Amino acid sequence: MKERSRVEQYERIRRDHRDEGLSIRALARKHRVHRRDVRLALASAIPPPRKTPDRAAPVLGPHEATIRRWLTEDLDAPKKQRHTARRIWQRLLDEQGADVAESSVRNLVAHLRVEIAGEQVQVMIPQAHGPAEEAEVDFGEFTAVIAGIVMRLFMFCMRLSHSGKAVHVAYANQAQESFLDGHVQAFAAFGGVPIGQVRYDNLTAAVVKVALGRERFEHPRFIALRSHYGYDSFYCIPGIDGAHEKGGVEGEIGRFRRRHLTPVPHAGSLAELNLILAAADAADDDRRIAARAETVGAAAARELPLLRPLPDAPFDVAATLSCRVDAKARVCVRQSYYSVPARYAGRRLEVRLGADTIEALDPDTGMTGGRVIARHVRSLLGGSEDLLLDHYLEVLERKPGALAGATALATARSRGVFTAAHQRFWVAARNQLGDGAGTRALIGVLLLHGTIDADAIATGMTAAREAGMFSAEVVAVEARHAADAARPAVPVAVPDTAAAAAGERPVPSLAGYDRLLTTGRVSA
Repeated sequence: MKERSRVEQYERIRRDHRDEGLSIRALARKHRVHRRDVRLALASAIPPPRKTPDRAAPVLGPHEATIRRWLTEDLDAPKKQRHTARRIWQRLLDEQGADVAESSVRNLVAHLRVEIAGEQVQVMIPQAHGPAEEAEVDFGEFTAVIAGIVMRLFMFCMRLSHSGKAVHVAYANQAQESFLDGHVQAFAAFGGVPIGQVRYDNLTAAVVKVALGRERFEHPRFIALRSHYGYDSFYCIPGIDGAHEKGGVEGEIGRFRRRHLTPVPHAGSLAELNLILAAADAADDDRRIAARAETVGAAAARELPLLRPLPDAPFDVAATLSCRVDAKARVCVRQSYYSVPARYAGRRLEVRLGADTIEALDPDTGMTGGRVIARHVRSLLGGSEDLLLDHYLEVLERKPGALAGATALATARSRGVFTAAHQRFWVAARNQLGDGAGTRALIGVLLLHGTIDADAIATGMTAAREAGMFSAEVVAVEARHAADAARPAVPVAVPDTAAAAAGERPVPSLAGYDRLLTTGRVSA
């Protein structure tokens, strides 16, 4: 408002000088200003800017030396443990008894940092990214509750530089198999591969050693992935100085974490959590980046068809390891234990370590690559055990007393594989046959799960228990009856009377034998 009044006053002075021809002295007397202001008004219609006087800081002045000393000492301190402006303000209040605003401290700290450490604002050069030309990759850390356990997880993110569309996948670690699998998942979600390059920092999953400049010694498996999908890689400057070279994905990880992972997400498994992340990616198609006219989804609709087509088959990210099976029929992979069939105890097996699965293979089967003998979901916790009850049944037939306290039985109960129907059959069998024989009868029933549906076996156990006949054979017969009853009825052809007259026999039936097994008698 003051600036406007000065411009209007200059206009009146110039008009009086032009229309009435008043002198400088007369104009100064008429408008009650100094002759110097009259000369300025006649020289220019725009008033000169007012000079801001350099005023002393009486409150911060006594503490400037202390703040300067703290910032100087920070030069030798770890980067993550240096003073922030807020911490300096807090120390001034607590240790110096200062009564000063935080904003005043921030202004002084910003000025002193430039003076002490030579910190200057880095000028960023705006970049233009053509459709389908480039993507950026990085990992971000976050916290989630998986099956009731608070866990530290890692989010792989690949972001297309043009449209800003991104794919996020959660993993329990930043190991190489997770890094490679993230690429496979992202390329599949995009439906193609960038035709140009993908930007990386110096992740150990890709880079073995950082050489001079931008040269890198890369890991052979990462080179194989890049060759499989046919793109180039670009490595940023090491450290914080190179963060701006892939600022798009850096900002995307922070934005996604604040938008979709706050509050802390809860999920029953890592697979369920990744479904939540995929839904969040789909929802982000409706957002706009900064002041862009089109949404991320609209920009991606233009960009995705221009990507290079995917190869015929995805890249195999699994690493092959050689592991010895211990006396408890377990292999140890990345500090977690996984069971294999007990007959392989003491042998060495090949193990395929994927991002979320573990497969044990028998190399002596003659099949290419070996036959898969055990498959597990990869554990999220070190030192854990993932034991399947099926792998120990052949030993438990000889040692039935070990079943009650078996870790594999506790695991089967927690997963709902060993049900209340199994428990009732086991209790009834032991009451009638004794502990050893009753447990062996249960083990025989458990072996049926490899060939018969679980619901049918549950029906068979109930029927056998009600009949007081505790054997796997009886359960199998009743289970097959239940399975047959659940199938759609098959039309039965009417017998040909001519064929009957010719003496042809009817189709044999085992119904009477089945009734004999279950009831002990044959109906007339």
